[in-house]
Amino acid sequence: MGFAAHKNSFEGPLVQQNESFVGVENESFVGVAGVELLGRLLVAENGICSRRSHRFVMEKLLKRITGFLFTAGLIIFCPLPNMAPLSRSTVVSDQSEQAALKSVSSNHASATESLHLSDDLNRLPYVSLVDQRIVEAEVSTVLSLLAPGKEEASPYAANPFNEKDSSQFEQIMQNARSRSLHNRPMGEIVQALAQQLLGSPYEANLLDRSSKETLVVSLTRFDCVLFVETVLALARGIAIQDYSYPTFAHHLQNHRYRDGRLDGYCSRLHYFSEWIADNQRRGNVLNIAAEIGGVPFPKTLNFMSTHRSSYPRLVNDATYRCVQQMESSLNPLTLYYIPQSQIRQYYAQLQPGDIVAIATDIPGLDVTHTGLVYRNEDGSLGLIHAAPNSGVKVSHDLQHYVSNVESRIGILVARPTDPRSPISRP
Repeated sequence: MGFAAHKNSFEGPLVQQNESFVGVENESFVGVAGVELLGRLLVAENGICSRRSHRFVMEKLLKRITGFLFTAGLIIFCPLPNMAPLSRSTVVSDQSEQAALKSVSSNHASATESLHLSDDLNRLPYVSLVDQRIVEAEVSTVLSLLAPGKEEASPYAANPFNEKDSSQFEQIMQNARSRSLHNRPMGEIVQALAQQLLGSPYEANLLDRSSKETLVVSLTRFDCVLFVETVLALARGIAIQDYSYPTFAHHLQNHRYRDGRLDGYCSRLHYFSEWIADNQRRGNVLNIAAEIGGVPFPKTLNFMSTHRSSYPRLVNDATYRCVQQMESSLNPLTLYYIPQSQIRQYYAQLQPGDIVAIATDIPGLDVTHTGLVYRNEDGSLGLIHAAPNSGVKVSHDLQHYVSNVESRIGILVARPTDPRSPISRP
């Protein structure tokens, strides 16, 4: 995605990890083997040899044993292999930003990590207080509870926030309700939400801290792209008065991945010009740069494949080939951008909440930083963004800020669509 250059600083990707548990990969629930053995002894003692009768005895035995344990309200400690708590995350931006910085100013940073299963057996005891209502459940249900856990199919079925993020989410939604933000134009909703995140720290490389691609979520730390995606995802839910976490996470994934589908590292929209094109195709944004007078800029995108060593995930040959194919599908690409020296001339055509991406002349790369148009109290336009050295802040004059970004040539501009309009629904 974007690789921000703010004077001598670039950004890098972003990942959220939480203090939840992931499931085990193999079966080893203490006690099941003992129950099985006892059941077989009872079967042998009663001369029962058919599978059906064996199953009947086992089910009856399990009902009695589990009923007794559950009614007693026992706490069962059982070491689960391949289970580990997820560490809390810090926020990061794209690897390309880091690589771009290395090639421009020799300040390279990279990081990778995300949700994963530990290889250490019996690392932590799993503590489960069983509800007595399970006594009435079928034995199959009981066994499914005791069986090894699996990762949820939906990446946003449960809130992965840490306590601070969760509190921030609730505050944002409560504020949106109390201020009736859903009654405002989409751009004003976006700006109001972005303002609530002012002062949040910047942190790079969050999306790339794991060998496995997962939906990274943070409301307390940001890189430039994560900030934009997070605000837009919050705004789309609030606009339709859906204040739930699953809806927010759905919109976040929908903005971040090609066709809205999380299917590995290569499915992420790494180049921001493709981010705009893909989200426009699905009705999330409108690319307005050409419409308001932007000029064409042919560009070949190959920065990732030509800087393979800067991307830890690309050590995998299959992933590397996938990225090469992705880049080939994007080329040749013509970007429409507003030249840096002319940005102020277009202020009247920009709106609060418009998405701004700073185009670069770095070979193979399209964008180095992103943010949102911000309308100041005096009506002038600035940029609200997650800056590498400052966190979430307002730069009060858009053109002035862009002019200080290294290797800039101008800005790409896209406008969030309003989900309350049937035409703009993805």
